[in-house]
Amino acid sequence: MAVIGTGLIGTSVALAAAAQGVSVYLSDRDRTAARTAAALGAGRAQEPPEPVDLAVLAVPPSQVAAVLIACQGRGLARAYTDVASVKAGPEQAVLGRAPDPAAYVGGHPLAGRERSGPLAARAELFRGRPWALTPHPLTSRAALDRGLELAELCGAAPVVMRSREHDEVVALTSHVPHLLAAVMAARLRDGPAGVPLLAGQGLRDVTRIAAGDPRLWGDILRSNARAMAGVVQELRADLSRVAAALDVLAEADDGARDQGVRTLEELLARGVAGLARLPRPGAGPPEGRAALRVLVPDRPGELARLLGAVAAFGVAADDIAVEAAEESGLSVRIPVPTADAERIEAGLDAVGYAVQVRSPANWTALSKR
Repeated sequence: MAVIGTGLIGTSVALAAAAQGVSVYLSDRDRTAARTAAALGAGRAQEPPEPVDLAVLAVPPSQVAAVLIACQGRGLARAYTDVASVKAGPEQAVLGRAPDPAAYVGGHPLAGRERSGPLAARAELFRGRPWALTPHPLTSRAALDRGLELAELCGAAPVVMRSREHDEVVALTSHVPHLLAAVMAARLRDGPAGVPLLAGQGLRDVTRIAAGDPRLWGDILRSNARAMAGVVQELRADLSRVAAALDVLAEADDGARDQGVRTLEELLARGVAGLARLPRPGAGPPEGRAALRVLVPDRPGELARLLGAVAAFGVAADDIAVEAAEESGLSVRIPVPTADAERIEAGLDAVGYAVQVRSPANWTALSKR
C-alpha cells in the first residue's frame, strides 16, 4: 500500500495497515512529516519498487483529483481511494480528468482528533468507526473491494453510499458542527476576563473541535459549501427565533415571557429528540443491538445491584434507562449486543433478575416473548 499525505489521518491509516502486516510506502510533500511517520512505524518513506495494490490519497478534497492523476500517470497502484471528507466534487473531477477513473473509489473514515500531524496519529483511530465508501458508476469491483478491505484492516465499519448523499449527511453531522464550534470559540477571544476561571466541561465539549487546522478546514468547507448552506440557513432561522425569545424574556411583561419560555423549551425538546437518533459511542448499528427489559423490585439498593450485574458483562450504566415505575418495581431497559443477549440474559437470571422482554433495539417494538 502507498499512503500519500502523512498527516493525522494518513499516518493513522498507515499505522493500522502496517500493524496488520501490510507493506506501506509513505510520501508527503513535507519530507519531515513522511520521515516522522516512518519513525513511528507507519511504513517506509520511499517510493515502492513496483505498483502497489492500493494507494490511499490522504490530501484535502481540492487536491484529490490532481494527486490521483499524477499517481496514475506514474503507475503507482492498481487501485486508489482517498480519505477526504467531501466526495462529490473530487468524484466529478476524477471522472472528468483521470486516466483511469474505474480504479478509484471515494472513501472517508469518520474519525479524527482536534490535533493534526503524524505525531497525533493512532493505529486504533478508526476502530469501530464508520468508513464511508462512495463508488461512482465506473468504479470497478476490484477497486471497491480494495476500499472495503482497507476499512476492515483499520477496524472500521464500511458504509457504501452515493457521494452526494454522503456530502449532505456530513454537512449536518461534521462540517457545520465544526463551523459552529469555531464561531463559539471565536467569542471567547474577546470575552470577559473571567472566562478562563469559569470555563467548564460543557464549553470545552462545544468548542473542542475548533482547534482543527484552519487551512485544511477552509478547504473542506469550501468544497462542501453547497450542502452546508442549507443547514446553516435552517440554523439561522432557529437562532433568530431564540434571539427574539430572549429579547422578550429580558424586557417584556409576564404574559409575553410565557411565550418566550415556550419557544425556548420547544427548541430544547427538539434537541433532545434529535440527540436520541444518535447511537451511543460504541453501540454499533441498531441492527446489531437488542433490548432486555427487566423488572427491578422496588427496594433500596436493587437498582444499584442490577447496574453492578450488567457491568460485569461490559454494559455501561449510562446506556441503561428506567422506562416506567410500576406497582411491583421499576421497568428497566438494557441495550446489549444482539450476539451477547442470551448470555447476558442467562447471567441476569442467575443473580435473580428475570428478563421480561428481549427485542431489537427499536424500543417501540417491545413485545412479550
